[in-house]
Amino acid sequence: MNTTADDRSAPLAKDGGDDWYVDDRCTNCDVARQLAPELIEEVGGRSEVVRQPRGDAEERQLHAVAFACPTRSVRRREGRVAAELDPFPLRLDDAVSFCGHNSPHTAGANAYLLRRPGGTQMMVDTPRFSEALAGRFEAAGAVTDVLLTHRDHAAHGRRYADRFGARLWIHEGDLDAAPNADRVLRGTDVVEVAEGVVVHPLPGHTLGSVLYVADERYCFSGDSFYWSRATGDVAVADSVTWYSITELAASLARTAGRLRFEWLLPGHGDRKRLPVAEMARRMRELTERTQALRPRPVDFTAVRW
Repeated sequence: MNTTADDRSAPLAKDGGDDWYVDDRCTNCDVARQLAPELIEEVGGRSEVVRQPRGDAEERQLHAVAFACPTRSVRRREGRVAAELDPFPLRLDDAVSFCGHNSPHTAGANAYLLRRPGGTQMMVDTPRFSEALAGRFEAAGAVTDVLLTHRDHAAHGRRYADRFGARLWIHEGDLDAAPNADRVLRGTDVVEVAEGVVVHPLPGHTLGSVLYVADERYCFSGDSFYWSRATGDVAVADSVTWYSITELAASLARTAGRLRFEWLLPGHGDRKRLPVAEMARRMRELTERTQALRPRPVDFTAVRW
């Protein structure tokens, strides 16, 4: 799902010139293209603004991009982007919000807030840390747990957990990335970490990669798999599978048949919502495709989200 800023209807106050651009610090992390796919595209191995916004709705998309971009590369040629136009956390549906403010210390990965029936929240992976952001995140409810999908997204985990008074979770395979975690997941058994929230260990992208599935509705997949705009399907990024693509194939074969979810919420690449049965079919087919892959050298330039 290409998620855009929410539908606030008040006209936007202009905060400078209208000429949006992407500066040369862009690391091609893809978050800009997720949030404004008709305005920003990949050109020459980086994001570029291919069309200026038309109307307030598209202006809001680019404001969301500006506050999500990990290098703050999406800018206006005149004037700063006004802080009061920051839309994050951005609600995706009644239970999940996108944190935005992606961090350069997590390779620009997406992070999410998961609301629970009792009014508390869980953070899945981590945006950049700031006290102001922490206050905004907990405004909708106390954050009880910070759930790390794997080592690449752990950078701000301890700091957020301490700020919220929350438990920090990671798998033992990636424990050296968060050695002071409060809860350590072990082995490959499925574990319920809270009512309605289960973790599926999925070694492959890293040794300690996991999936968190909530309410048989939401799958937080980290970097294990994502929705690809290029193929219009679920995909693995085998070019940046650090640990073992063979192990990832085995993990999917063990796990895919047990997964039930409709929202795919990855760390990188697009989000997508499909009926549970359709998502299950696509996961079976992904498992078959992944089993046919063979190890190859890591190549960031090969990723086509």
